[in-house]
Amino acid sequence: MAERSRVDAVVLDLDGTLVDSVYAHVLAWHAAFRDVGLHVPTARLHRLIGMGGDRLVAAAAGEATEHALGDELRRRHPERLDQLFGSIVPTEGAGDLLQALRDHGLTVTLASSSERDLTDRLLDLLGADRHLLDELVTGSDAERSKPSGELVSVALESVDADRAVVVGDATWDVRAAADAGVPCVTVLTGGIGEAELLEAGAAAVHASPADLAAHLRATGSLLG
Repeated sequence: MAERSRVDAVVLDLDGTLVDSVYAHVLAWHAAFRDVGLHVPTARLHRLIGMGGDRLVAAAAGEATEHALGDELRRRHPERLDQLFGSIVPTEGAGDLLQALRDHGLTVTLASSSERDLTDRLLDLLGADRHLLDELVTGSDAERSKPSGELVSVALESVDADRAVVVGDATWDVRAAADAGVPCVTVLTGGIGEAELLEAGAAAVHASPADLAAHLRATGSLLG
């Protein structure tokens, strides 16, 4: 009950946290790079998912590639993702986590680095559970993408919150939360290991949204 009086809002990531889309993004970026004659290892791309697309090309293939082909690659990525979209489903317990957060009296905001149209399509995969979200902010609402904390800050400004927690799955979520001055609880459904998330500064790591929901119901705490 003590935490309930302190934490009053949660900012949720989307890819890898609520929808099992990380590896679809990896394959889509890999195919986009191949389309322009470049091979970028999928292991490298995996570690970059969750970073804003405006930063990913340079991080994956260097500033020269960003300068010459960045816009073309960002155009091709969603086209390639469309071909894989049918394989994307909610993560284990995504809807249960949303319900548990609302049952706990928390304001629930989604903050996705993706543009609005893609975010809406991915949220539709949650079915009726998407309506458990109080607010939605996307990459369209911020000038600087993750690992900048601007998107998290915009999400917090959209609600009346005194203390928030970010829930994500990638080191970029942890870094963005830290940049915004809030703790980050993580899940393993994005494929990043527990040790890597803790080293990045995650306050806690859970196997899945289902496990985090169960923890919240059992303890009344996101951080404990």
